[in-house]
Formats: sequence, structure tokens, C-alpha cells
Amino acid sequence: MRVVIADDAVLLREGLVRLLTEHGHEVVAAVGDGDSLVEAIVTHRPDVSIVDVRMPPSHTDEGLRAAVEARQRVPRTPILVLSQYVEVSYADDLLATVRPSGGASGGGIGYLLKDRVAAIDDFLDALRRVATGGTVLDPEVVGQLLVRRRRDDPLRQLTPREREVLGLMAEGRSNTAIARTLVVSDGAVEKHVRNIFTKLQLPPDEEQHRRVLAVLAYLRA
Repeated sequence: MRVVIADDAVLLREGLVRLLTEHGHEVVAAVGDGDSLVEAIVTHRPDVSIVDVRMPPSHTDEGLRAAVEARQRVPRTPILVLSQYVEVSYADDLLATVRPSGGASGGGIGYLLKDRVAAIDDFLDALRRVATGGTVLDPEVVGQLLVRRRRDDPLRQLTPREREVLGLMAEGRSNTAIARTLVVSDGAVEKHVRNIFTKLQLPPDEEQHRRVLAVLAYLRA
């Protein structure tokens, strides 16, 4: 994959460059501020970009704001936010840039907390899923996004188990991984997923496309 990295911490940035290079990926730009991130994405059109939230000059939310701008200027460019913090407002804005209209190409958003990335293989897998149009969210991110959104819940028709399955889908887990987590069969998970699609009125379409739409309905509820 062709990758852009944006992080003002030089050691982490260079560490990511080395890690990705060693695994056969090409880092087309490694930058340390939001403006440079936007410029790099517009110039290189990477397969995926890795973005920190807090960068110069104020070290608050420049990375997320730059990611939102990049998605506006290069629609559907895949972005994986890798941060120590959950910035709820701009995470919402970033998710709002997902407009699935052509299958998996409408996704390509991830938000992972640095201290929750337990293994290199897991991180690289998440990066690949975002690059191919998936939505990968840390459970802590999901939790904070949902705190204030329960009054008019469009998911009220879902059973507790279906909500649980949808929450795991929001973390980017496959049906097999969900089955392993819930200690049920793959067939049971597939049935729950079909029920979720039906209750959310998501008509038959490319599978990943419907998963992205279901996750967005969950997060915006």
C-alpha cells in the first residue's frame, strides 16, 4: 500500500515508517502538521493515511480537522486515526464524511487508541481493512460517541444480542471474530447480521457496503 503518515512525534513517525517499509508498504510522505497532511493527501492520493489527533500549532485537534478537510478535498480517501485521545466532536465530523454510494469504497475510516493497539499484526490488519473501505473503531471511541445519543434511538427494534453484534461490527470485527467473542456459531452471527440489515431497512447490496451503513446508523443513533 502507499501510505501517508502524520504525527508530530518524530520517533513514533519514523517508527511507523520503518514498520510499514519492513512489511512491504511504501510511505509516500511522513509529515508533522495538519496542513502538510492535507497537502500530502491531495498530492499523493495514498491508499491510506495514518493520522494523529494532536499536532502543531495548538496540539489539540489539528489532526482530526485536517483529516476532515482531506476527506472533503479527496472524497473517500481512507483515514486511520491513531491517537492517545478520543476527540468526540471531530470524530463525529470525520464519520459524517462517510457517504457509501459505491460499495466498500465509501468507508475507509478508522479510529484506534495508541495504547490499545496490542500487536503489530492487529494494527496492520486494521490498516488494511481501512484501506479497502472498512470502518474500524476502538471500543472506547464507540462508547464515547454513544454516550449522548439515546433519546430517539432508531435501533430500538434491535434485540440486546443484535445490538451487541452491531457494536462488535463497529469495532471492525468479522462475523467469525464476532462468533468467537460471543462464543456462538458463525451461522448464529450471520442470522443476527441479516436481522440487523432488515430492521435497519438496508436492502440487499454488496456486503461491506451494508456493514458500513449499519455501523454509521449505530454511531449516529
